[in-house]
Amino acid sequence: MAQSELRLPQNVAGEFFVDSSCIDCDACRQIAPAVFRDHGGQSSVGQQPSSAAETERALMALVACPTASIGTEHKLDTRAAVAAFPEKLAENVYFCGFTAESSFGAWSYLIVRPENEGGNVLVDSPRFNAPLARRIRELGGVRTMLLTHRDDIADHAKFAAEFGCRRVMHAADGAARLGIEQVLEGDAPQTVADGLLAIPTPGHTRGHVVYLYRDKFLFTGDHLAWSTKRHTLIAFRDACWYSWPEQLRSMERLLAYDFEWVLPGHGRIHHASREEMRRHLAGCVAWMGEAA
Repeated sequence: MAQSELRLPQNVAGEFFVDSSCIDCDACRQIAPAVFRDHGGQSSVGQQPSSAAETERALMALVACPTASIGTEHKLDTRAAVAAFPEKLAENVYFCGFTAESSFGAWSYLIVRPENEGGNVLVDSPRFNAPLARRIRELGGVRTMLLTHRDDIADHAKFAAEFGCRRVMHAADGAARLGIEQVLEGDAPQTVADGLLAIPTPGHTRGHVVYLYRDKFLFTGDHLAWSTKRHTLIAFRDACWYSWPEQLRSMERLLAYDFEWVLPGHGRIHHASREEMRRHLAGCVAWMGEAA
């Protein structure tokens, strides 16, 4: 639980606060941007909620926080915030919430599909939470879990045990050691479920993979994200753990694919036309080449 005595001095006065345990994962700023801000290296409350809707979003950020760094001066009812996850983003794609400290607050997603289309798909793992697991079961459970890379696996084993799902991950990120059921090899794209293509994208890690759903939703792990500062797609040069030249080559290969949504583990979500996404991706490739 967040501790009032550790409340950061950058918080404005009022009910909500962020304490010094914040790891600057950005989750709260994405979930409740009207309330939380980046003051440089950590988040803080920039404006107290001024409506019921803003209070609800702030409470959603509170329960999603991977380090329990968000608190309130009085005990507030968080049941509606807990029940709000998974949160629908578009069509049948949901944000799971309940980010995990072990994955530095990375976002995970749920694709809800009928059984005749292969059942539900969990992309990367959230923090295991009984109410979240119960809600996912109400939505049909999990048939397949797609893991982008070793950094964002969080509580994958607990979810696999809970739902008996098949996990997919690349060998180069230690999949066999983790007991993964379907281990990907090499750099060739591979269909891993109905309408879902695994595209190996080594760079951030040796075995990083992005997953393309219906040529529309691209789940990018830590390979690609939207920058609100640069207003374009970016890669994370300072968080490239394996090879920047390899990540550049992986990015170039993505130019062959159509997509309208970028859904990352870290960084911001973005939605645009396929043509606009390709233009932004080409710009990202050019920038990466200059930064090599």
